[in-house]
Amino acid sequence: MMVVFGLGNPGARYKGTRHNVGFETVEKIAALKGMKLRKRCFCRYRISSSPSLVLVEPLTYMNASGEIAADCIESDEAVIVIVDQMDLPPGKIRIKRSGSSAGHNGLKSMISAIGPDFIRLYIGIGRPEEGIAVPDHVLSRFSPSDRVLVDKAEEKAAAAVLKLLDGEDFNRVVQWANS
Repeated sequence: MMVVFGLGNPGARYKGTRHNVGFETVEKIAALKGMKLRKRCFCRYRISSSPSLVLVEPLTYMNASGEIAADCIESDEAVIVIVDQMDLPPGKIRIKRSGSSAGHNGLKSMISAIGPDFIRLYIGIGRPEEGIAVPDHVLSRFSPSDRVLVDKAEEKAAAAVLKLLDGEDFNRVVQWANS
């Protein structure tokens, strides 16, 4: 079983922002697998599950994503967390097996809740232009040209998750995704 968390912020106000590429990618995976994300009564997340895959969008806002993580994971499940990454240009993705939060508050929250041993799938959103604060940048929308690149990156990220779900070798998937 694999549990995939797409991190982002809930609500129409944040739809299409840089910080929500995790949500967007999970929604692409759901579409490819014929799954539908739903909010369960009294839950603080949207979820969809099949026999081999659970997709989760925390509705706690990015910086508190880990608050619901333990509710969605059993001890023997592989976990992937999909997040935005300013150190990658729009259109690039990176996969890492484990590590630190690299300053990402959503990852800090996940690590605090479940520990550092999960796969990170980063989607590049680029750095802010000079004079633009990081919070303003991550909550902004992409330019039309960057949006095209990010859509392709999200599709590649979704394909990488499905390759891992199908049992492809982790290192080969990483090499393919990171190229």
